[in-house]
Amino acid sequence: MGVDELYPPDRLTAARRATAAAGLDALLLTPGSDLRYLTGYDAHPGERLTCLVLPAEGEPTLIVPRLERPAAEASPAPATGVRIVDHVDGTDPYPLVVAALGGPVTAVGLADRMWAEQLLALRAALPDAAQRLAGEVLRELRIRKSPAEVAALTEAGAAIDEVHLRMGEWLRPGRTEAEVGTDIAAAIRAAGHVTVDFVIVAAGPNGASPHHGTSDRPIGAGEPVVVDIGGTMASGYRSDCTRTYLAGGGPAPADFLDYYAVLRDAQRAAVAAVRQGVTGAAVDAAAREPIAAAGFGPAFLHRTGHGIGLDGHEDPYLVAGNDRPLEAGMAFSIEPGIYLAGRHGARIEDIVVCTTDGVQRLNTTPTELIAL
Repeated sequence: MGVDELYPPDRLTAARRATAAAGLDALLLTPGSDLRYLTGYDAHPGERLTCLVLPAEGEPTLIVPRLERPAAEASPAPATGVRIVDHVDGTDPYPLVVAALGGPVTAVGLADRMWAEQLLALRAALPDAAQRLAGEVLRELRIRKSPAEVAALTEAGAAIDEVHLRMGEWLRPGRTEAEVGTDIAAAIRAAGHVTVDFVIVAAGPNGASPHHGTSDRPIGAGEPVVVDIGGTMASGYRSDCTRTYLAGGGPAPADFLDYYAVLRDAQRAAVAAVRQGVTGAAVDAAAREPIAAAGFGPAFLHRTGHGIGLDGHEDPYLVAGNDRPLEAGMAFSIEPGIYLAGRHGARIEDIVVCTTDGVQRLNTTPTELIAL
C-alpha cells in the first residue's frame, strides 16, 4: 500500500469539518497517533514543541523545531497540504501557534495525551479559549479503518504470527522468561516491525498476572506459558497476539487442560459473535458466559478486547456497558483469559476486523494448546 493511501490528504478536510461540527475553532495536536493519523508524520515527542494547528477554517500549519524540519519535510505531511513553520532553540514557539490560528478562538481541542507542560503553556497563550479533548472529534474518524489501514493491520498480524510460529526455537524448560523474551524481541524486529512494543513471557504462577512482562525465573517442565507480543510496523500500524504454550519435558497440570479447553471455546465463540450491529458488550458477553458457566467467571479479570490501529489500545472496547454497535472497518482484539492466582493462567488473543458480512481474523495461527 502507498503512503498516500494510508495517510490521504482528505483526512484533514474531514477533520476540519468534524472540528467545526463539534463547536471547536481548531485542533492542536502534539506528537502522537492523532498527529500521525492526519499527516503521516511520526513526530519525535520531546520538550521542544511540535504541534499541528488545524483550524476549522483555514490553512493547517505544522510547527516543528528547526532541527526536526528535515524529518517533517521528508514525511507524508507536505503532501497532505500542511504548511511547515519552524522555531529555533531558545525562542518561544507558542506565539507561532497563536499566529497559525489566524484570529481569536473560543474553544480548541487538544491531543488527548499532550504533555501537561504543553497544555499549560497553551492555556497561557490562549487564555480565553476553552480546552477540550481532540479525541471527541478524531475518535469517530479513526474508529473505522479504511481498506489501506486494514491491509496494514493484516501485514502486522502476519508478521507477529511468524514470531509465534518460531516459539519452539526459544521456549524450553530451564531458560528464564527474560532469556526467551530477548529472543522474541529480536524475532519481532526480524519479522518486519520497526519497534517492539511489548513482550510478555509469563510461566507458571506468573501466567496469572495478565501484564506480567518477563522475569529471571526459569521456566519449569510442563508449565503453561502465556506469550503476549506485539510491535509497530513501518506503516505505524500495530500487532498484538497472545498464545499459551506448554513447556516440554513434563505433564501439564490437569486442571489447566480443563480450563484451557473452556477458554479456547470461549475465544472462538466471541470471534464468531462479531458482525455489524452487534455491540461490544455482546461480544464481551459471548466470551464471558461460557467461562462463567464452567465456574471460572471471577478468573476472567479484564475486558474481552480493545481496538487497535496506530495505537495499541484505542476505540472500540469490548466490555460490559459498551452498547455501541460494531461497524465494518472496526478492528479490535478478542482476548479472553483465565488466571488462577499463585498457580497459572492462559490467554488467547487474535486481532479481528468487523466486515460487511461478518468477521476477518488477522492472526491465523492455531488457537489449540501447543506443547513445545
